[in-house]
Amino acid sequence: MPTEIDTLTALDRALADRASLAGLRLQDLDLRAREEQLLALDDFEGLVVLGGELSPRLEHHLRLGRAIIFPTGPRCPVDPYRARLYTPHELYEGLDREGYAATPDSRAYRWSLDTATRHDAFVSLLRAIHDDSIGDALDELVAGRRVVGVMGGHAVERGSQQYAAAARLGHALAEADLLVATGGGPGAMEAANLGAYCRTHDRLDAALAALAAVPSFLPDVGAWAAVALDVRDEIVRDGGPARSVGVPTWFYGHEPPNVFGDGIAKFFSNALREDGLLARCNAGVVVLPGAAGTVQEIFQATTRLYYGVGVNLAPLVLVGRDHWSSAIPVWPTLEALGAQREMAQVVHLVDSLDEAVQLLTA
Repeated sequence: MPTEIDTLTALDRALADRASLAGLRLQDLDLRAREEQLLALDDFEGLVVLGGELSPRLEHHLRLGRAIIFPTGPRCPVDPYRARLYTPHELYEGLDREGYAATPDSRAYRWSLDTATRHDAFVSLLRAIHDDSIGDALDELVAGRRVVGVMGGHAVERGSQQYAAAARLGHALAEADLLVATGGGPGAMEAANLGAYCRTHDRLDAALAALAAVPSFLPDVGAWAAVALDVRDEIVRDGGPARSVGVPTWFYGHEPPNVFGDGIAKFFSNALREDGLLARCNAGVVVLPGAAGTVQEIFQATTRLYYGVGVNLAPLVLVGRDHWSSAIPVWPTLEALGAQREMAQVVHLVDSLDEAVQLLTA
């Protein structure tokens, strides 16, 4: 079975333990630091090099030894072979100097829409490899953790009661040793990530007050992101396990990623992103009031529950009785689907976030 190597330490072990690198996948490594060791070998059949850095001399040597080397497109604004989730400062690099349009996040969205490359097989390959790499990195973050999803609308503004409530929900879930996973965007998603990121109520209160100065990402994403990055940098973390993750997508280019996840798993494919997010929520999903995107997530989660006969079903908790019964009448449909099925035992409609926390932490 192929073995992925994504650190130089792991590569050193492989070089010490074997005479051949056949079957290895070297992912996003600076091979210039190990050039002499690699030049001493001559059989690379079955070795795949995914991106990274290597000199022309080493690249020629590897190809002579029948290695397969995947290059990065010169116009690709992100590394498709990356082995780790994004950090906020990576996605917003250059924000303070040149504005949001110059950041990797904004450039990646424009690249995803570029009609000149939309039907380019190589570009499609790079996007697919990128999303697979991000999925692997997300699996590493959530491994062994109880993950709870928090879904909700992007339009909830900082400074509002709804925003503060979502933040306190995220904090309560993280304090119960749950890893909080959201769609990674603004609004209720940002609030839940923020609440989980803050380890104390005092720190959360201070963050909420500071963020209220820029209530929305509209019309100025730059100002919205800048104040959030400042707030994040002021939050002192003492290590420990991750408390939250954001899983956004460039498909919704108008929604910038929030900065409060311990990692950001951003995908080009919204289908992979949504299915992957829900599939990893093994401790349940809580859904705050939202619109079309949130409704789509509800029914994706419901499909898993509907067909999940004979397995441990994680709870699905909708918050806002009037919203989900009348304004957007999803609840009657869920009741009809759940009739005479096991999912009826784990689908809940509540009015308070305290009820939601109790159901998800029981």
